Amino acid sequence: MTLIQRSGFILVLLSFICSAQLSAQKKKKTTTPATSSGYGTGGTSSGYGAPASGTGGAASGYGTPATGGAASSGYGSTNNNQPQPTNQPKINVPYEVVKSSGNPALDSVKVSQRNDASVERNLVKDRQPLSYEHIREEDAIYRQKIWREIDAREKINLAFRYANDEDNGNQRFIAILIKAIRDREVTAFDASIDDRFTTPLTPDQVIEKITGKPDTSAVYDAEGNITKYKVSNRAFELDSIYLFKVKEEWVFDKESSRLFVRILGIAPMQRLKRSDGEDLDPGNPIFAPMFWVYYPDCRGILSKFDAYNGKNYGGRMSWEELFENRFFSSYITKTTMDNPFNRQLKEYIKDPLYRLLEGENIKEKIFNYEQDLWSY
Repeated sequence: MTLIQRSGFILVLLSFICSAQLSAQKKKKTTTPATSSGYGTGGTSSGYGAPASGTGGAASGYGTPATGGAASSGYGSTNNNQPQPTNQPKINVPYEVVKSSGNPALDSVKVSQRNDASVERNLVKDRQPLSYEHIREEDAIYRQKIWREIDAREKINLAFRYANDEDNGNQRFIAILIKAIRDREVTAFDASIDDRFTTPLTPDQVIEKITGKPDTSAVYDAEGNITKYKVSNRAFELDSIYLFKVKEEWVFDKESSRLFVRILGIAPMQRLKRSDGEDLDPGNPIFAPMFWVYYPDCRGILSKFDAYNGKNYGGRMSWEELFENRFFSSYITKTTMDNPFNRQLKEYIKDPLYRLLEGENIKEKIFNYEQDLWSY
């Protein structure tokens, strides 16, 4: 092949290559398909083949075209760039703590503007409990600790459930304890750890143990916008707390030859329930202490509250006198007497009747110890 023929062949080959490249670039610009669905073509279409119109927007699950560049809902309605509702609290919306909750134990009782009695009652404001007689450690030759429960449903204990409001608050015993704790006059201790008063609780923690965590509800205006959030305590029934555990110690003082009883602590008992409001064991309700209060710290507060007396409203005694004079009925649930494993009576005596009889037996043993010291 001559040089001229070779040059012509090379020119034809280069022309063919350039033409093929131009054709490929033109085809790429004009015929590249968009991502289609499994049933159609032409743009990002729905799952049923309807082409999506607009730019950059995905259609709904039923083929209705989305506009405005935002994905539409699952039923094909256009989003139009509107913000989606959310259940998350808004940061710029204020919170309001509701002071009134409808609970007599948590709300302050209005004070009477006139004397709501036929006589001036000033003695109750100045009453102070008598100091305990000092017992030296070397004189306490006999000591036993007793745990007992007070059931306020018994007729003799109905004073614990006296449902009345006076100037110093609600007169239920549980309401008196809660008011003293909220006013920080008495310290509550965690009952879930032990009963030796080791872990103090704040008033808010005590309220949370009684009512649970506070409820937060949104307040809307006429246009449906959230204006603020209200935080309030949950309502609870005061009469649902009718069991009280008492921890006390019996001491025989050889110096005075007397048997003393000293109450150490009081704990209201709460009925344990599931999240749906049903009892853990419907056939056998389970109770647990909510918190402990140290009784010697409460004596000054209890001396300023009168216990209900249905026979003579003017002859009422203070709560401190009621406990010191033992004007209540109870049954023993635990003792340190012959109990090396620190068990409650119900752990080794299953029959309730036999548990009551064992409690009476424990009281008789303590009584007989004092009587056996005397010679007749």
